[in-house]
Amino acid sequence: MTDVLTRAWQSDIAFEFRRSPAAIGAAAVLLLFLAAAVVPDALAPVPVFDLTRIALRDAFLPPAWMEGGSPAFLLGTDAQGRDLLSAIIYGARVSMLVGAASVLLSVLIGVPLGLIAGYRGGWADALIMRAADIQLTFPAILVAVIFDGIARAALGGVAHERLAVPLLILAIGITGWVQYARTVRGATMVERGRDYVAAAALIGRRQGAIMLRHILPNVLTPVLVLATINLAVAIILEATLSFVGLGIPPTQPSLGTLIRVGNDYLLSGEWWIVIFPGIALLLLVLAVNLLGDWLRDALNPALQ
Repeated sequence: MTDVLTRAWQSDIAFEFRRSPAAIGAAAVLLLFLAAAVVPDALAPVPVFDLTRIALRDAFLPPAWMEGGSPAFLLGTDAQGRDLLSAIIYGARVSMLVGAASVLLSVLIGVPLGLIAGYRGGWADALIMRAADIQLTFPAILVAVIFDGIARAALGGVAHERLAVPLLILAIGITGWVQYARTVRGATMVERGRDYVAAAALIGRRQGAIMLRHILPNVLTPVLVLATINLAVAIILEATLSFVGLGIPPTQPSLGTLIRVGNDYLLSGEWWIVIFPGIALLLLVLAVNLLGDWLRDALNPALQ
């Protein structure tokens, strides 16, 4: 185990990481959000879902450093008397879950389709790429809104609210597969002409085995970079849908839901209810984008 860690620390990508202050800072911020997502109960000062810990008399308390603030509520409280810092920690968990799961779904759809289109060619390539062209004519948010409307009509309000998170993951995931399919298709068309692919076919390897065991490992680098960058896009899309009331319900707060609720009180003077969740969303997306940009440069041989 020690030898593996030593080799990883001495690798080229680790060296590039140590040279980039932006990547180090972004990774530190992202690790903080990941810790909040994995163990929110350990980091949140108050369990926001524990109704016995919520008191309406604590509603609209300003941040602790302002007049009228309380040291027990560092960033203040919302309209229900919930600790805003705790709500942000729990909200970041939902936002990251939706973002990561939707990107994973897009990868699981797009990568196999890209492999098939790039390796098989012919009618399979034409069919998959025409489906991708049709998908690209619809903005991602429009597809998500249509999917949400169909789900609400089919399931009803109560069931839709109970299944809000998986439905939102599905709605965002099915909008992002095209980029992975097109990227993998282009890389596969290059790889299928390599000698190792011809050798594998010559010894009788099946096409599925060639694609999965030989070509797929060699086309995963751009997929990894694309997934990292698209994670930020998915988080923003979730926040946008939740802000307009089509995403996560207030009973399962995400950063987008917290911003939507806080926006109602912005003009009345309770600015902290919307500003602090907005800053948290900004930091999360910025950290993911910076890390994605660094990863793209670090894995690009032309820039070495």
